[in-house]
Amino acid sequence: MPGMEFSSFWNALIANLPNPHFLQTWEWGQVKAKYGWQPLYLVWDEEQCSVLSNQLSVNSERFGEGRQIQAAAMVLKKTVVAGGMAARLCLLYCPKGPILDWNDLPLRKRVLDDLERLARQQGAIFLKLDPDVVLGTGVPGTETELTEPGGEAVRAELLRRGWRFSEEQIQFKNTVLLDVSVPEEELLARMKQKTRYNARLAAKKGVTVRPGTPADWPMLYKMYAETSARDGFVIRDEGYYRTVWSLFQSKIQNPKSEIPQAEPLIAEVKGEVVAAVFLFAFAGRAYYVYGMSREAHRDKMPNYLLQWEAMKWAQARGCSAYDLWGAPDVFDERDSMWGVFRFKEGLGGQVVRTLGAWDFVPNHLWYGVYTKVMPKVLDWMRSRGRAKMRQQMG
Repeated sequence: MPGMEFSSFWNALIANLPNPHFLQTWEWGQVKAKYGWQPLYLVWDEEQCSVLSNQLSVNSERFGEGRQIQAAAMVLKKTVVAGGMAARLCLLYCPKGPILDWNDLPLRKRVLDDLERLARQQGAIFLKLDPDVVLGTGVPGTETELTEPGGEAVRAELLRRGWRFSEEQIQFKNTVLLDVSVPEEELLARMKQKTRYNARLAAKKGVTVRPGTPADWPMLYKMYAETSARDGFVIRDEGYYRTVWSLFQSKIQNPKSEIPQAEPLIAEVKGEVVAAVFLFAFAGRAYYVYGMSREAHRDKMPNYLLQWEAMKWAQARGCSAYDLWGAPDVFDERDSMWGVFRFKEGLGGQVVRTLGAWDFVPNHLWYGVYTKVMPKVLDWMRSRGRAKMRQQMG
């Protein structure tokens, strides 16, 4: 590995482990580093756990052909109290990790032991994990529901160890996953009839889809802000999304599967932008993370054609799965995500229910303070954010 940059080393490493995720890539760590988080890179071989620096010379013999990496985790660290006796207090979060074969009991025990030790050593209030450990597939209470014994075993072990199911779920616990490894004809056949009809109708009514470029970023953010104000969710400032888009989109020309990629797809009617999606791809899986639209030309069903083009985008990048990024926690019409879920369900995907976020708590006193105060702070910030966005959008 002489001359290999740490980013390439890390992404190639996790791409070859079971079920890697783009939120564990070097690029995502750099996004969070610009907003107050320090990424820590951990690897496990057959003997030990090592904490790496991103300045590490990765051509070391320690990472030569003879060393078999069995697990890895990018853990984000944020200091929450500075100065005095409390200077070591921090938060630790491992987004969609750690990455390993969760059915390997000895390895799972080693990884959890080492992560708990790391949390204590770092003076963490808590360490949060939300790996893609599958508890089951299908909608609960229907004939599609299946449980995954391996996932239930992981949940039982976390409970035995004293981990807590987190009240603060950063990522979606459930999602809808599309198998895009099949021919286009089969993808269309899997869609519900109305969804397939609407995708074709959009094309007939003059909707076209093109890839976006950095020149489109200001317009995309404005449309995303419009969407958030209309639908009542809070987004971050424009600089955050520019950071995400620029870090990931710079890799778009590299076809290797271990190189993260990202690109917006933009729907237009006679040159007027009406909707867009922002897609990520890494290690054989594509993700629909950001979606935005305008009220104009909604009768022409641009979102249906966008998703059809997104499936083909995923296929072109060698992906076998397309993650539609989010499904309800409770599958009931009263859930705020029900309408979005019905749209995603129509695309022919399968519901996947995962473990969700769990907290290891070395510091019970501060954890109690944090979990009581932070929800109120976040509610206040979200309320301010919604009001500010409405004001900005007129």
